[in-house]
Amino acid sequence: MPPTTQQHYGPQFQNAQHQVQQPYFQYSQCNGKKKALCIGINYFGQASELRGCINDARNIQRFLCSNFGYRTEDIVMLTDDAQNPRQHPTRENIVNAMQWLVRGAAPNDSLFFHYSGHGGQTKDLDGDEGDGHDEVIYPVDFKQNGHIVDDLMHQIMVKPLPAGCRLTAIFDSCHSGSALDLPYIYSTEGKLKEPNLAAEAGTSLKTAFTSYTQGDIGGALKSAMGLVKTATGSSQKAEKYARATRTSPADVISWSGCKDSQTSADATEAGQATGAMSYAFMAALSQNAQQSYQQLLNSLRDILKSKYSQKPQLSSSHPMDTNIKFIC
Repeated sequence: MPPTTQQHYGPQFQNAQHQVQQPYFQYSQCNGKKKALCIGINYFGQASELRGCINDARNIQRFLCSNFGYRTEDIVMLTDDAQNPRQHPTRENIVNAMQWLVRGAAPNDSLFFHYSGHGGQTKDLDGDEGDGHDEVIYPVDFKQNGHIVDDLMHQIMVKPLPAGCRLTAIFDSCHSGSALDLPYIYSTEGKLKEPNLAAEAGTSLKTAFTSYTQGDIGGALKSAMGLVKTATGSSQKAEKYARATRTSPADVISWSGCKDSQTSADATEAGQATGAMSYAFMAALSQNAQQSYQQLLNSLRDILKSKYSQKPQLSSSHPMDTNIKFIC
């Protein structure tokens, strides 16, 4: 179980009042109030229609109530088959529901955010993304009112949380590896991932060459620019900036269906349309409810690897011990 005391890390520093301080965070015991927001968007009648997202939202709602002590009356559902217009997953309703989720948050509360729908990327404007792209989610009315960028989701759902308050987020969407802008990303060995300049350079070169040989000059140029960014250390600069501006004393965890560069599958499991990540999350914890964060990340990868290329990601708002038990 997570420790109950404040966890200090990093170098000490003097504040404006010349007091010695050190960055800290606090794990949530998840024994306070519980609230959840589940969003499932099938995009009925649109060219980009999906099949399993509404099922995902409803399945996660039932799973939270059956396994983690949530109550249906404390869970807001936004789906595009809802009869009530306020429950349609429009941009305005999603933003309002995100604000509701974190309102009045206190230490040891447990908040849960689940999104199943389309995800994508847009140009990063503030320098917190190593690949130069922010991640976005697409409300049902995105063609009229636009997407929701990860910077805004972080501003709404992470920044206001006090130390010791848990937010667990699941993004079952494409390009969702860092969809909540959490700066600490973990490997399956439970270790912090650091920018790998050699690997990034190799990937950029390979992509540039493939694009060029296929006649995609624009793609080749984009990959070449990625190589330039790698060579100039922009990934390291972005990581440093992200940790300086996105670290939080709250206990925020995000499970995403894939890396930022990957897509997430709209699949069929047990005869039902479902998002592969949502299915894997419920299957892994149904098989074994007593897992550490590292074990759960590996369980998710193991469930998906036989049928899908996507690799689920674990990120957090603070440096964490991935050997402690996952609770929410």
